Amino acid sequence: MELRNIAIIAHVDHGKTTLIDRLLAQAGTFRENEKVAERAMDSNDLERERGITILAKVTSMQWHGVTINIVDTPGHADFGGEVERILNMVDGAVLLVDAAEGPMPQTKFVLSKALAMGLRPIVCINKIDKDDERHDEVLNEVFDLFAALDANEDQLDFPVLYGSAKHGWMATEPHGPKDNMACLFDMVVNQTPAPKIEDGPFSMLATTIEANPFLGRLLTGRIRSGKVVTNQAIKGLARDGSLVEKGRVSKILKFSGLERLTVDEAEAGDIVSIAGLTKTTVADTICDVEVTNAIAADPIDPPTLSMRFRINDGPYAGTEGAKVQSRVIRERLMREAEGNVALHIRDIENEADAFEVSGRGELQLAILIETMRREGFELTVGRPKVVMRDDPDTGEKLEPVEEVIIDVDEEYSGAVVEKLSARKANLIDMRSSGVGRQRLTFHAPTRGLIGYNSELLSDTRGTAIMNRLFHAYEPYAGDIAMRHTGVLISNSKGVAVAYALWNLEDRGPMFIHPGDKVYEGMIIGEHTKGQDLEVNALKGKKLSNVRASGKDDAIQLTPPIPLTLEKALSYISDQELVEITPRSIRLRKAILDPHERKKAMRAKKAEG
Repeated sequence: MELRNIAIIAHVDHGKTTLIDRLLAQAGTFRENEKVAERAMDSNDLERERGITILAKVTSMQWHGVTINIVDTPGHADFGGEVERILNMVDGAVLLVDAAEGPMPQTKFVLSKALAMGLRPIVCINKIDKDDERHDEVLNEVFDLFAALDANEDQLDFPVLYGSAKHGWMATEPHGPKDNMACLFDMVVNQTPAPKIEDGPFSMLATTIEANPFLGRLLTGRIRSGKVVTNQAIKGLARDGSLVEKGRVSKILKFSGLERLTVDEAEAGDIVSIAGLTKTTVADTICDVEVTNAIAADPIDPPTLSMRFRINDGPYAGTEGAKVQSRVIRERLMREAEGNVALHIRDIENEADAFEVSGRGELQLAILIETMRREGFELTVGRPKVVMRDDPDTGEKLEPVEEVIIDVDEEYSGAVVEKLSARKANLIDMRSSGVGRQRLTFHAPTRGLIGYNSELLSDTRGTAIMNRLFHAYEPYAGDIAMRHTGVLISNSKGVAVAYALWNLEDRGPMFIHPGDKVYEGMIIGEHTKGQDLEVNALKGKKLSNVRASGKDDAIQLTPPIPLTLEKALSYISDQELVEITPRSIRLRKAILDPHERKKAMRAKKAEG
């Protein structure tokens, strides 16, 4: 049977997962009366809530006797580690570009990886039904991007389709016909080469990993050579060729639509999941016992951001979550790092109950924390910090710099430039991007962007869209002034009282509601002045003999600032922590006792 392996690559929200939904439906994967969830490939709860793809997934469909394996890849830069590995499994790619937005930062990232691997992408200009679509300009921008990324002559001669994944059609002309996806299927079959098959015994590069409650560790990849059968003796080799373990194939799973079917054997070119090994991980080679050399695996771009994960040692520790011990947290983080090669976990020498977790960006780390809290974990985390490095030649300190593209209404562009300039960003380009809109391109230090998104939305009344992509390591840009306000700190443990919060309102906005649990050292609000202030949130009104009817019920409180996980992580300073439990997100000082806190501050000043 003929076989084609392709990846769908694009910037976040340009329609990859919706496109696959339509392809599955039109290939006859679902029964006519079968009810299928929208964005069927986004099976993870967080993917559905946020509307983004986090984990790469494989599906398979039939088209006129040809089996097409399609990989849906993440579109967000923080999950770029997934994209790089996935492209090793495929022989072709469909590059999806929004007909109004055009190529965006992540389009550039995924396309550069695909071109470097020698793939010849099929370009699909999607969402052509938008009122502000500009397909001719977008096509020119795509061509310029190919040229800027050093595409060869064959790659520059890319085929183009136009259409709307949402409405289920693709065509060679922008105006249609608007019937179906047949021309995309045909183009994939005709333009994508069949898998390259190498001579020799069975070998496969492990590309993704998952834990299955019934089968154990499942390793997915494309078979490079030979054939694998159930119960065959195999081994795992590390990237340097050293032996990881020996074992037997307990199960072989092939993809069929949204399901995986058990098969007795698979051969070169097939994308399969194999069970039976317990230590082999991503980027290792699974092979026949005769094989001695590992398959070369591309190095993954290094992490740019790190955070300190530690146990929850607050007064309410263990009251809302079941998993609180450092050993349990460490096991969970190590399990995450096994399947996510863009994540690095390191024990902190002087702190037995803390771990340094490094990743690609704030979103990747926030997704990990949110997943853990839903699994019943309690933990505290510190402010994200950038991963610095030294120049090997000069010894100069280097920091990660990102390319930032902001689409904003013209009236707010001045405020955006002013704020980002204060965060050491350089304006690279400014151009019109439609009626009354401007596209601003900056090169900005990663540390200057921590927490900027919420500020951007406030400054632009929610009209701005920001996209970021790692650019390069560049010389340290100097100190950046971050939070200018102090915080209101609870001086006692108990339940917050409405009367007390009402009296504190003139000090600054609150983070808590009446009835919330508070404790000594917990941050309950923002102080409008520059210094921290300890306050009593438990103080009720003194009772007297004379009371006016209904007077005590008339307290009108300003609604508190809602704390999302990302907002909390970006708000705290280096001396503060975010406490995360299955039911609560709290801000607190790293040192809860006020006397110990002052002592530590004096010691720090003496050192400085």
